[in-house]
Amino acid sequence: MIFNSLDFAIFLPIVFILYWFVANKSLKIQNALLLVSSYIFYGWWDWRFLGLIIFSSLLDYTIGRKLANENKDKSRKILLFLSVFVNIGFLAVFKYFNFFIDSFTEVFTFFGSSFSASRLNIILPVGISFYTFQTLSYTIDVYKRKLEPSKDLLAFLAFVSFFPQLVAGPIERATNLLPQFTKKRTFSETSASDGLRQILWGLFKKIVVADNCATVVNDIFSNYSELSGSVLVLGAVLFAFQIYGDFSGYSDIAIGTSRLFGFDLMQNFSFPYFSRDIGEFWRRWHISLSTWFRDYLYIPLGGSRGSLSNKIRNVFIIFIVSGFWHGANWTFVFWGALNAVYFLPSLLLNTNRSNLNTVAQGRRLPSLREVFQILFTFTLTCLAWVFFRSPTITDSFSYLVHIFSKSLLAMPPGKVLKPLIYVLIVVVVEWVARTRNHGLEFSEAKFRSRGLRWLIYGVIILIILMFGSVSQEFIYFQF
Repeated sequence: MIFNSLDFAIFLPIVFILYWFVANKSLKIQNALLLVSSYIFYGWWDWRFLGLIIFSSLLDYTIGRKLANENKDKSRKILLFLSVFVNIGFLAVFKYFNFFIDSFTEVFTFFGSSFSASRLNIILPVGISFYTFQTLSYTIDVYKRKLEPSKDLLAFLAFVSFFPQLVAGPIERATNLLPQFTKKRTFSETSASDGLRQILWGLFKKIVVADNCATVVNDIFSNYSELSGSVLVLGAVLFAFQIYGDFSGYSDIAIGTSRLFGFDLMQNFSFPYFSRDIGEFWRRWHISLSTWFRDYLYIPLGGSRGSLSNKIRNVFIIFIVSGFWHGANWTFVFWGALNAVYFLPSLLLNTNRSNLNTVAQGRRLPSLREVFQILFTFTLTCLAWVFFRSPTITDSFSYLVHIFSKSLLAMPPGKVLKPLIYVLIVVVVEWVARTRNHGLEFSEAKFRSRGLRWLIYGVIILIILMFGSVSQEFIYFQF
């Protein structure tokens, strides 16, 4: 089931009504309803994958309980290893097994030897990369004694499978989300209203921006060798907004939907294309994954402590692993390594945390320096996105070579320019809202005109209905 579908449009109101009007007198009944609803939501794709998420949930719940009663360091390490081994093992088999087989075959062929191995005829379970990291964070935090293990199996199962963020995040920490399943929740009209606005903005970014960009981007990347350099530049720019509209749109809908049920999820995107350097970009893009790798990989490796060579090593490890997390293809690994190269100057000059405030804070418009910084950072990001989007590294380099041709200054056709109208709307709205949590967040007390508020909602809904593209799955479902 996907957010931009008729199925979900029917599913959500039913669960909402049952949750607040039937199950509202008992926390356990509410959690049970969320658990059943989440399994229905997840099983809508393929019910066979339910066994995987249930097994993973029960394993980590059991290990968490055993860690609470175990004081021997060796035994605790064995329990942690078991959780990591099984969870990463599932991920390796379902997501990376065929990739490694193909890579080994290509290496042996390159050196003139013959090597053959059977590939697995398996489908990647939707959301496995997300809920695996979520359960791992629970086990690791319990092991480090940063979190008391859950004694409520129902709450824990609901935490792992919580349907708004199950498939594509945010990757929630147990320290933030799990306690919310153990406390009484009361309906807040203010929170629910803001949640609906965030859902609306997420749908706009997905259906209008991302899906309209996708139609043009798919055509450009499939036929790049026949197109002008100017069209290829637009293809890279439009893909940047396609993946942003698609993924941040999902996060907005997930966070907004959670607020309808009394839950607060972490912000996953903070207007990343207004970043003034690569360090700031990665503090604002897919925040739940970036902070996960920071806390559970980068810092344990030594972080920014130690010798310069260790710092550089840690940066490359975290970016390459982040790239590989996204998919079983060398293009993702290269994309991660390229971002590590981008990040190195800031690390070496110790300027990676120089832009911690919001751009043009207290001002309506950015300075010329900030404009240059934003455009430069966005250009680097778009170049990296070419590797993320292309099917092979060879195609990526070929795409870039075709950009820098005599046709770079040629006028692109009108159909390629059309999605830029929707992109411009997002840029303007989110620039105004850049100090907030999402594009439509505002205080109703300050925005007193109810008529004007509903006019804004109506215009957005009208644009979605008139110019929204055909329903497509979210890009990050494949990760």
